[in-house]
Amino acid sequence: MIPMEQRELGRTKRNVSVVGQGTWQLGGDWGDVREADALGVLDAAVEAGVTFFDTADVYGDGRSEQLIGRYLKERPDAGVFVATKMGRRADQVPENYTLENFRAWNDRSRANLGVDTLDLVQLHCPPTPVYSSQEVYDALDTLVAEQRVAAYAVSVETCAEALTAIARPGVASVQIILNPFRLKPLDEVLPAAREAGVGIIARVPLASGLLSGKYTADTVFAPGDHRTYNRHGEAFDQGETFSGVDYGTGVAAAAEFAALAPEGATPAQTALRWIIQQPGVTSVIPGARSTEQARANAAAAALDPLPQSTLDAVRDLYDRRFRAAVHDRW
Repeated sequence: MIPMEQRELGRTKRNVSVVGQGTWQLGGDWGDVREADALGVLDAAVEAGVTFFDTADVYGDGRSEQLIGRYLKERPDAGVFVATKMGRRADQVPENYTLENFRAWNDRSRANLGVDTLDLVQLHCPPTPVYSSQEVYDALDTLVAEQRVAAYAVSVETCAEALTAIARPGVASVQIILNPFRLKPLDEVLPAAREAGVGIIARVPLASGLLSGKYTADTVFAPGDHRTYNRHGEAFDQGETFSGVDYGTGVAAAAEFAALAPEGATPAQTALRWIIQQPGVTSVIPGARSTEQARANAAAAALDPLPQSTLDAVRDLYDRRFRAAVHDRW
């Protein structure tokens, strides 16, 4: 296994790798992934130094959790911290965020992952009022007291939701979209998290693949891929797909971003390196559908920090192409 920088994940007091492995892809919402290929991705990530997997109970209706559980049973020496999510298995109304439902969802995830206690459970982008509900946090505290979970956290859509959660003393970390096309969290969320000792998990780091520089205006995605069916928020929040940016604009901006990649680094690795060096970020969780992608993502952790000129160029790109479209929404 290749050593990788580890950072403390907020109030969990556990260390995780600065590049983690996102596993939404392994559930099937990005096109079909064979079981052997999915397990190969997890193994390649671990061999490359990854010690952090992020999943959810709705990724492939539990398939992602089950694959992780199978892998960790076969590799008990892997030393992986697993964060899962709950809440999207019910209608998205605050009334469904109850202790009874939490226990039921929790039982299913623990069975899928093959563990008695989950390392971390995150509320999965619930309705905004949930972040302010004392009853919800009381229920989460109960899960910890019952040793069903070691810690709890939130995954959010907006910076306002993140700030509300950070103010709660039991929230260990916040998962939020952060990439060179979504800079708003840098303004308030990351500073607030650092001040409170809350971890930051950066999700959708490649803007659903745009920042890989591999797509063109003519690229066609599979019908079952959310990049086909959710471009305008038809199935869930638009911000989850291409970070909410217009696809055509994103492709053009991605070509501009690719030119910023240092010698020997891909555009995707450059985007991950940019995220890693933002003050307050604990871990970034790119997905991968092949072992090659998993290894390449992990290698971003070993890149030299990007110079100030590149950071300034990213800010300029965002200001010109995206600020007006996305800054006030998320």
